[in-house]
Amino acid sequence: MTTQLPAPARPEAPAQKLPLLALLALATAVFITCLTETLPAGLLPAMSADLGVSESATGQTVTIYAIGTALTAIPLTAATAAWRRKRLLLTAMAGFAVANTVTAFSTSYSLTMAARFVAGVAAGLAWALLAGYARRMAPEHLQGRAIAISMAGIPVALSLGVPAGTFLGKAAGWQVAFTAMTVLTVALLGWIAAAVPDYPGQRQSEAPPMLRALRVPGVTPVLFVTLVLVLAHTILYTFIATFLDELGMGGSTDLVLLVFGAASLLSIWIVGAQIHRRLRTLMIASTLLIAVAAAALALLSDSHALVYAAVALWGLGWGGAPTLLQTAAGEAGGDSADAAQAMLVTSWNGAMAAGGVVGGVLLDLLGAHAFPWSVLVLLAPVLAVVIAARTHGFPARRSGTTSA
Repeated sequence: MTTQLPAPARPEAPAQKLPLLALLALATAVFITCLTETLPAGLLPAMSADLGVSESATGQTVTIYAIGTALTAIPLTAATAAWRRKRLLLTAMAGFAVANTVTAFSTSYSLTMAARFVAGVAAGLAWALLAGYARRMAPEHLQGRAIAISMAGIPVALSLGVPAGTFLGKAAGWQVAFTAMTVLTVALLGWIAAAVPDYPGQRQSEAPPMLRALRVPGVTPVLFVTLVLVLAHTILYTFIATFLDELGMGGSTDLVLLVFGAASLLSIWIVGAQIHRRLRTLMIASTLLIAVAAAALALLSDSHALVYAAVALWGLGWGGAPTLLQTAAGEAGGDSADAAQAMLVTSWNGAMAAGGVVGGVLLDLLGAHAFPWSVLVLLAPVLAVVIAARTHGFPARRSGTTSA
């Protein structure tokens, strides 16, 4: 998730149209990153049986992945600042190939957890790189759309990849699902080598320290919004099957997630078309849509039709959020954009790890009905910060535009 490296030399200036083949390669990298993280959720019973541990312990393979990303994104981004971008991207994706291969063939819980941590480290490198890579490929007026295309891998992974991986795991074994991820990653390495342009990194003397980035106006509000918004989303998304069971819709979880994913894809398209002129408006709308969806799930969940409608609104609000937040962090960071993006990655994954823990506590203390209410409580400060950050962070006026 890094962006706005020093401007490349004139020969490297992006063309006046989007390089779709290269952007789709980045979208596939995002898909692999997201699906590698969430795939165990659909394979827990079989994995736990083969590894000889409880399903709860096996569930920590998701947590350790997020921890690996959160702990290493900032130091590794700084350490690799001078690397050429393609070399760094190939290294990160090769890390996924190794980690998923080890996971597929491991019969040891400890070795599996180590492999999942390595996958999280690779994700930290990838997330801190992909959005900025997409920006550099596009002319200024199409940069938001380029990021949106590259981020399309997120809803595709969540709405189609996880159910498909779960089906494959049940039909042929969970090891086959992880092996398929390796095969896809190896194919992607060739795709990146052939179709994705290369760009220089930063000279080490130019790499901006994290503390300096925090002093840049606008960075802190974006990081706060990222942390709390992702926390709110993760609490509900992680336990959506449990929440639907409470409503008597446990058998419809796959369909509900499909509705969420389809709405997320529509959201990405809308954000990609409008982000250059209306980042602030879109961020406010995104927060409000998720809040309305949470309110509907809290108050109107007796109607299954309204639950589907609420999930569609949730997807509309959430789908474009990664693009909005990455763009906001890159623009707020300016010369410190790399550091700002690395901190955004850390905030994002820290919130994901915390979401599972907080959701579990809420479930034990208050029950599944508490999830949508927790989302509403957390979104109140998010909306307040977005509205207040009208000069820096989520500005009403952006460079090169006449309105937000």
